[in-house]
Amino acid sequence: MIAVSMAVLQHATSIPLARALRPRSCHAVSAPSRKLSASSPSRATHVDPHVLLGMTEPELQQVAVDLGQQGYRGKQLHHLIYKRKIKDIQEFIQLPQAFRNNLQEAGWTVGRSPIYQTVTAADGTVKLLIKLEDNRLIETVGIPVEVEKGAMRLTACVSSQVGCPLKCSFCATGKGGFSRNLKRHEIVEQVLAIEEIFKHRVTNVVFMGMGEPMLNLKSVLEAHRCLNKDIQIGQRMITISSVGVPNTIKKLASHKLQSTLALSLHAPNQKLRESIVPSAKSYPLEAIMKDCKDYFLETSRRVSFEYALLAGVNDAVEHAVELAEMLHEWGRGHHVNLIPFNPIEGSEYKRPYNKAVQAFAAALESRKITVSVRQTRGLDASAACGQLRNEFQKSPLRIDSNPSQSESDIAVAC
Repeated sequence: MIAVSMAVLQHATSIPLARALRPRSCHAVSAPSRKLSASSPSRATHVDPHVLLGMTEPELQQVAVDLGQQGYRGKQLHHLIYKRKIKDIQEFIQLPQAFRNNLQEAGWTVGRSPIYQTVTAADGTVKLLIKLEDNRLIETVGIPVEVEKGAMRLTACVSSQVGCPLKCSFCATGKGGFSRNLKRHEIVEQVLAIEEIFKHRVTNVVFMGMGEPMLNLKSVLEAHRCLNKDIQIGQRMITISSVGVPNTIKKLASHKLQSTLALSLHAPNQKLRESIVPSAKSYPLEAIMKDCKDYFLETSRRVSFEYALLAGVNDAVEHAVELAEMLHEWGRGHHVNLIPFNPIEGSEYKRPYNKAVQAFAAALESRKITVSVRQTRGLDASAACGQLRNEFQKSPLRIDSNPSQSESDIAVAC
């Protein structure tokens, strides 16, 4: 979806971020293995067949009952998956061996995928490649920020698709093509993978990794519920980013989430936006701005506008003035995140000089637009969205494939 270097760290940090994510697939479910009772509030929720991760406590209780166990065993499953974060059913030693065996015989898995590659930047940013069950690779990024009193804020930048179909001109993910949507557990597991690497609780989640979240809104919302209710990350600590897909902002607003919508704008007028974001042709800027205004009115949550600064393309003071005028025309509740372009291999775009970035920001501030400039992170870890994956995978890995390069051998994309 949005290029990593242009990802917003809303709530998380004043730092741009790389895109990332992590999934895992599942098997077909046999009829008896998991029927939910009609009274279950989770009945309407899609459930990934035979994958425990992402399920609610009532759903896990139903799994236990379907396998002849007492309902409280489902509560134990919930604790083991979300609190203890155990990856393998046979490691659920608090459960009877017979129950563990029955789970496996029925085809159940926890739904955690292996980490295929890890790259750590000098600034502490860590990018992971996660190998899904179908041997596709996805990216997820952990961004640590030290806050007052020695505490750490840890942001997970997660992917929502394998690749991205929108092909924004500045984005490495689009250059790698599109394979499929991620399932809810494949999104959730990315957060758990970041926690495992850092040995620290994730405090913020941004859907700014590979893919366009609005094109996979069903799974994104299910993962959002799990992250909030089961993993207990506050809704206001979660940001859903989009380059703009018709009719989806209204749909998201109808759920009245307290999370932030980050709209990747990148231009102050329709003509320039179409040259940067090809999909903009089907979603005029005026329609996007109206939907963003309605989102604010519906949720009382301001919209954050992501603006990737591309040298000589959209970074002139005149562009800033035009942007300010457009935002004022559509009312209040706006915030602009300026993201200096994170260079990617083969791109015609350049990163603007700091002087140009500061002049752009000053022009917005002088016109009473709230603005922040993202400090670039992870430049030495292929941090731009899709960069690391593109180095390793153009098509699914062979079943027997293993990483052929050590971390020190990975080429730096900048």
